[in-house]
Amino acid sequence: MNILVVGGGGREHAIIKSLKKSPRVTQIYAAPGNGGMAADAICTGIGAKDLDAITAFAQDNAIDFAVVAPDDPLVLGAVDKLEAVGIPCFGPNKDAAILEGSKVFSKDLMKKYHIPTAQYQVFDDMDRALEYLKTAPIPTVVKADGLALGKGVTVAMTRQEAEDAVRACMEDKVFGESGSHIVIEEFLTGPEVSVLSFTDGKVVVPMVSSMDHKRIGDGDTGPNTGGMGTVAPNPYYTAEIAQVCMDTIFLPTMRAMNAEGRTFKGCLYFGLMLTEKGPKVIEYNCRFGDPETQVVLPMLEGDLCEIFEAIYEHRLADVKIGWKSGYCTCVVMASGGYPVKYKKGIEMFGMDDKGQVDGAFIYHAGTKYEDGKFYTNGGRVLGVTCNAYTLQGALDKSYEAVSKIKFEGEHFRKDIGQKALKALPKDSLDLEYKQDMEDYIEENGVS
Repeated sequence: MNILVVGGGGREHAIIKSLKKSPRVTQIYAAPGNGGMAADAICTGIGAKDLDAITAFAQDNAIDFAVVAPDDPLVLGAVDKLEAVGIPCFGPNKDAAILEGSKVFSKDLMKKYHIPTAQYQVFDDMDRALEYLKTAPIPTVVKADGLALGKGVTVAMTRQEAEDAVRACMEDKVFGESGSHIVIEEFLTGPEVSVLSFTDGKVVVPMVSSMDHKRIGDGDTGPNTGGMGTVAPNPYYTAEIAQVCMDTIFLPTMRAMNAEGRTFKGCLYFGLMLTEKGPKVIEYNCRFGDPETQVVLPMLEGDLCEIFEAIYEHRLADVKIGWKSGYCTCVVMASGGYPVKYKKGIEMFGMDDKGQVDGAFIYHAGTKYEDGKFYTNGGRVLGVTCNAYTLQGALDKSYEAVSKIKFEGEHFRKDIGQKALKALPKDSLDLEYKQDMEDYIEENGVS
């Protein structure tokens, strides 16, 4: 099978590495791909939003199946375009991708079908929004309606911050037309959980849960980013909570989309807040999360290509899907100055000629490869990922691998996973310590 993966970041690299394990797969192409992906796929250099070029390439190169991973091409209708010329795809069509493409749509859907979420108001007039903020509860959350590279959400702790966020969206147009409509919603508190799920419109199969770290600085300080690291599973997400989410959020969302004539097939991402009143939806994404994918897919026990085919054919219930025990952790290495302003083209050291480090999965997000050397080519550069029986063991491995990679201005958070460690019960931590000692004895031959 020849497969085309649309996208060029760490998420796509993780998908490609997982697909490579399948005996069904002959060759993988990436559009555009990146320097680190070149060891695992043929990089075409075609932009992810160039739908005409992607479709032509797929036809000219006998592509048997396409995986559309990023939000932009999904919302633009990449799946519709490819399937129209007979190429099966993993990913929702344009009508279903609106679940992420419009926050107004998703909030109205949840309201209509009684799916728990924050209370909200929608505005398309700046003066009305500012007037509402004069008496709105603070803190509050201001969201641009459309896609904004993961940066269209402001958690405003003061009334002034909320007003500034509204003006940035609607007057300054910092997010373009995505900010023409905005959602102002209730500020929720509680642990956050990311749950990616496979769905074919008939069943929902949740993947292992994860915990993202959005802010740039240690202690959750500084501006939001696309994600500075993840751990899986998320210790706050218990079996009891998972069942509540299935009954009140996951299945109702799938059924709501079916009822609206927008059947969703692909990866449906649930961003959740575990509030005192129960789990509530913060956001939907219409695709694999980044960097959640980098910790979820290494734990998959199953053939990802087979899963993708089954979703396309609406027979997901027939496929066996399991998850490894233990933990997986990802530490993102970013360029200095990210997410605001940063340099590109900085030489990187410490990886082998395939862009890897022993003992870790190195997922390339923003790199290029020239004359046998790797260079930075984006804000988030690498996702350094490891798994182990214990959470602390996985974190230790990830940070050990991070210490081997060097480039000027490198930035990474030093506290990935610390909240998760604190959430583990004491008996679990005792077990982790015991297992770490057993692993050490086995690896080092000491008693």
